[in-house]
Amino acid sequence: MALDPRALRNAFGTFMTGVTVVTAHDAQGAPLGFAANSFTSVSLDPPMVLVCIANTSRNFNALIKATGFAVNVLAENQIEVSNTFARPVEDRFAAVGWHKGPNGAPILEEVTAWFDCSMHKTVDAGDHTNLIGQVEDFATTATPGLGYARGAYVTPSTAADAIEPNSNLVVSALIERNGEILLFEDGKGGLALPEQPVKTEGVSATLTQLIASTGLKAEPGFVYSVFEDVKHQHISFMCQTAEGAPSKGVFVPMTGAKFADISDPAILAMLERFATESPLGNFGMYYGNQHKGEVRPISKER
Repeated sequence: MALDPRALRNAFGTFMTGVTVVTAHDAQGAPLGFAANSFTSVSLDPPMVLVCIANTSRNFNALIKATGFAVNVLAENQIEVSNTFARPVEDRFAAVGWHKGPNGAPILEEVTAWFDCSMHKTVDAGDHTNLIGQVEDFATTATPGLGYARGAYVTPSTAADAIEPNSNLVVSALIERNGEILLFEDGKGGLALPEQPVKTEGVSATLTQLIASTGLKAEPGFVYSVFEDVKHQHISFMCQTAEGAPSKGVFVPMTGAKFADISDPAILAMLERFATESPLGNFGMYYGNQHKGEVRPISKER
């Protein structure tokens, strides 16, 4: 089966920072799984991903002998699923729904994305072993993923609700699909991200209204950039969307000439960074003003 490279690139770029559960079968055919310590894309051609497993893990011997594995990116409402696979539970699959993927690995129900892989290589890495898998099939949805940072779970809704609204705050939606960004006409002959001032309803409600104005069935994502200009504070959220045509705006290729029509230099710089980070999902969060700031990497450790 030939995989769509644009769809795969979009999946890698959107989900690399989520909470994941790696699943496989042991030699007797029983399902096994663990909360991944690290997950990243290592290649798009051929498509490959890497996960790490501790050499002391109860699943270690079965995993390094498995012919394949799946990476399940958990949805924001699957905290209990994450806890189940992070703890020493005797039968982790008793409380979760799952089915066999196209390549045979267990796929958890209602996840935001999954990657079913054949085992390409195992690489010793000190007290961990890297499992490199070749992606044989995958699927994604517009459901927001579950994040984990500094010892706590994070969801898009909690991140948005934690931000205090004020009259100078502007929210923008970075809606990306298959290597393209949704842009609106800015009324000045140029292009801009969909954006909306935050009023008394708060950041989360404003972001929901903003997404609804595009006509897409997109879901709020995590904060990608925070910066100030002379008039406003700007917060840009990464958002995930399913297929469909927007009722307003157009999707513009990140590598296309249309990027030159973005009128705000700060937004242009942010999107150029996003275009660089997207192929392998190595995202960072920008803090600063429209002229100078810093990019802080988003941790993938779990």
